[in-house]
Amino acid sequence: MIAAHPASDNLEPQPMPRNILYAQSGGVTAVINASACGVIETARRHPEAFCKVFAARDGILGVLNEELYDLSLEEADQIAALRHTPGGAFGSCRVDLDDPADNPGQYARLLEVLRVHDIGTFCYNGGGGSMLTAAKVARFARANGLDLSVIGIPKTIDNDLPQTDTSPGFGSAAKYIATSVREVSLDLAAMAGTSTKVFILEVMGRHAGWLAAGAGLAFEENDDSPLILLLAEVDFDEARFLAKLDAVVARHGWCIVVAAEGLMCGEQFCAQAATSETFGHEQLGGLAPRLARLTRQRGYKTHWAVSDYFQRSARHLASRVDVEQAYACGAAAVSFALEGRSDVMVAIRRTSCEPYLWSLEGVPLDEVADVELPVPPEYIRADGYGITPEARRYLRPLIQGEDIPPFRDGLPHFAELRLQRAEKRLPPWTGKP
Repeated sequence: MIAAHPASDNLEPQPMPRNILYAQSGGVTAVINASACGVIETARRHPEAFCKVFAARDGILGVLNEELYDLSLEEADQIAALRHTPGGAFGSCRVDLDDPADNPGQYARLLEVLRVHDIGTFCYNGGGGSMLTAAKVARFARANGLDLSVIGIPKTIDNDLPQTDTSPGFGSAAKYIATSVREVSLDLAAMAGTSTKVFILEVMGRHAGWLAAGAGLAFEENDDSPLILLLAEVDFDEARFLAKLDAVVARHGWCIVVAAEGLMCGEQFCAQAATSETFGHEQLGGLAPRLARLTRQRGYKTHWAVSDYFQRSARHLASRVDVEQAYACGAAAVSFALEGRSDVMVAIRRTSCEPYLWSLEGVPLDEVADVELPVPPEYIRADGYGITPEARRYLRPLIQGEDIPPFRDGLPHFAELRLQRAEKRLPPWTGKP
């Protein structure tokens, strides 16, 4: 009698679990760590596919420098706390990869790090420039036969990524700005009789005025509010602006001006401090005080402020929709990798506006890499100083709901990670970052 072979002998050998690497890039947000939480928790639920989860310190720089955090050493409750923790838990950077032909040593190093740590999935969390970096990694992997799934996770408060309904981080920043404008309007209304009549708020937005547009939600839907929006998409005309300001102050007794830092005067920025060495971008600054000088010369007592890091760090006032989308995008990145997909960015699709419903899909990295999406003309009021009802229908769902972090001793309490480095296995990187 011949004994039958065990059933397992007839099965295909299963691939060994490999490691997953996550990194954050560009300006951080109130919800980027929620995406990190989605990646880590989802990967941990699939030990058959992923052995360890690593996070690179300071984005792509951490990969090149082989500075990786071993997240298998982190407690589950602290990983869960990332969902309500602002900033970038693993550090970020504003550094792009060169083209392979210009810096082959950079890519040789990248390949070494990925191979020596058995990285099978690389998730890069950022905006348009970060998606370009992810696309470069993906192209290099294909050209060199590297078995690597590269997935982009969207992030930017500027909301200028194409082919996605919104970018995680934007909804919370817009909610913070609109709330701040509504609150300060009551202060201004109270004081305008004998004191300040004009308040100017400068918000982020290099080439896209989405955050300034979000401020339009601060007032109910009408074209006669005490608010003037200066969008990056509308060329600044000093005479027209001052005429509009006079009309608003005459009507209401006071005025709030919300200006995108990337406001244009013809072919150049109205306020450019310098040219940054990172990404070659212009370093903007000084728009609010410049506008304030104009309004003071007009005879109006004026105060100005720059929302700066506040607008992208205010986790205490995050949009619940934004938090849910950020987490879901991180989780979907891992799911895409499990499905064998690569070279895509997770994108949000709006399937209904009222009620707001959405789903996730993948779009090719090459179609979103370093591409900026401006506020469309149909969202900008005819006079250029406000938003249309169509813009309100788009924007309003993105700021809905609150997701308040836990508080301890009267202040928000955030994740406390060990951030223990993985052992380095390669010589130090001495090449160009």
